[in-house]
Amino acid sequence: MNSAAPPVVAEHNANLLLASLPPQEMARMLPALDQVKVDVGAVLCEPGDIIRHIYFPHDCLISLMAVAEGRMTLEVGLVGREGMLGATVALGHETTQVRAVVQRAGNASRIDADRLRIEFARNPALQRVLYRYTDALLAQAIQIAVCSRYHVLEARLARSLLVTRDRLQSDKFHLTHEFLAHALGVRRVGVTKAASALQQQGLINYSRGNIEILDPERLAAAACTCYEIVREAGAGVGAPVLA
Repeated sequence: MNSAAPPVVAEHNANLLLASLPPQEMARMLPALDQVKVDVGAVLCEPGDIIRHIYFPHDCLISLMAVAEGRMTLEVGLVGREGMLGATVALGHETTQVRAVVQRAGNASRIDADRLRIEFARNPALQRVLYRYTDALLAQAIQIAVCSRYHVLEARLARSLLVTRDRLQSDKFHLTHEFLAHALGVRRVGVTKAASALQQQGLINYSRGNIEILDPERLAAAACTCYEIVREAGAGVGAPVLA
C-alpha cells in the first residue's frame, strides 16, 4: 500500500540537506515537496523578488549573482545538492537579494515558501540545518567578495572551476565564456586570456565551453587560498568534495 513512498523519499534525499533531516521530519515535509526540472540559463529569481518557492537541487547547479545597476554581476555563491536556494527565509527575509541562474540543468525538490516557514517554526532539526547552511553561504559570499577585490583573474578562475567541480562531482562540465564573465565580474576577453593561461599550463582543457580539469592538484595550487576557505565552509554543511 505504501510501496511508492520509499522511491519518492529517495528522490528528495538526492539533496543532502533534505537527506540530513530525521525520517519523521522528512515524512512531514514530503507532501509539500515537488520534484521539478530546471533548464540551463533559467532565472529563478531576481533581487527584490518575493520568495515564493524554495529549491533543493538534486543534480542541477544554481549560480547566485549579486547585481549592480541592473547589469553588472558577480557570482557570490554556487548551490548544488549540498544546499538550497531561498535559505534567507530562515532569517525572516521575504524577498531575494540575488539573481539565481541555473548553471546546469537538472532536478530539484521545490516547496512553497510559506509552507517551509511553517515547518521551520516547528521543526528544530530543520532550523539547525538551515542556520548552518545560511552561515556557510554567508562565509562563502564574504570570501568570494574579498577574492574578487584582491586576487588576479587567473587564480579566481581556477578557484571558480574547482568549486564547480566539487559541486558537480565531475572533472568535466560546460561553462561558456559569457557565463564565466558574468560570474567573475569581468569582460569575456579576460576570461579567454585566463582560461588560455591555465590551458597552456596543462591544468585544464577548454573548448567551446566544454571544460575538463586535467590536473586538480596543480589547479588548486594555481588557485588563490580562497578556494580552500570556500571548500571548508561548504564541507561544514556536507558539501561533496572530490579528492
